[in-house]
Amino acid sequence: MTGDVMDLLQYTFFQHALLGSLLASIACGIIGTYIVTRRLVFISGGITHASFGGIGLGLFAGISPILSAAVFSVLSAFGVEWLSRRKDMREDSAIAVFWTLGMALGIMFSFLSPGFAPDLSAYLFGNILTINQTDLWMLGILALLLTGFFYLFIRPIVYIAFDREFARSQKIPVEIFEYLLMMFIALTIVACLRMVGIVLAISLLTIPQMIANLFTYSFKKIIWLSIGIGFLGCLGGLFISYHWKVPSGASIIFFSILIYAVCKIGKSCFKKQS
Repeated sequence: MTGDVMDLLQYTFFQHALLGSLLASIACGIIGTYIVTRRLVFISGGITHASFGGIGLGLFAGISPILSAAVFSVLSAFGVEWLSRRKDMREDSAIAVFWTLGMALGIMFSFLSPGFAPDLSAYLFGNILTINQTDLWMLGILALLLTGFFYLFIRPIVYIAFDREFARSQKIPVEIFEYLLMMFIALTIVACLRMVGIVLAISLLTIPQMIANLFTYSFKKIIWLSIGIGFLGCLGGLFISYHWKVPSGASIIFFSILIYAVCKIGKSCFKKQS
């Protein structure tokens, strides 16, 4: 077993996968805590699926699908935020509009793309072993920006996450912060597409936080725990993928849910004993 691990570490693609896992865990641990606290899981799911429209557009236009997905996702996030503020449209309806529009455009552009689109399944289901240096740079810059942003503005972010009206009473520009945080959510989702794909991306932003929330209610502690748990889930998923020859994206989420189940059962048993 130890020999297998040492052999794997010699490969560049596996080194990239480990570094990508760490950077993605940092980014998802930070912004995912805001998503779960603010109860934006459904919105995030909508943005994730809307990004497929950007991927299809990128394949059709012959530009980077990740770049076009990033632009499309950010615009979709802003669109959901703007429409949900209008009195004539409910938030869930606004999410449904962009969710279905993105998927429809993605399918249409994919079929209109010249030739066969070989990367389409990779964007839908992900494969962490295929990430390259460009993906690592994108994840690294995003993780750095998120760390800096949350370090500087942690107090107003916590106020907005728990009570928007109180945040307004403290003269915090709530709308500006919400648009910025929606942008970060969209960019984090796109940055993780190559790892776990559109189908499973939202899990990276919620499951580690759910596990962390079993042990603490502190916003800052949930961030730190989520980063560690997210990285552990990625490591476990990678080795499951290697030994069982299954897609890495699915195995990462499977192992993360396994951790959640063990922690939940363990906590319940401990409560009964005490």
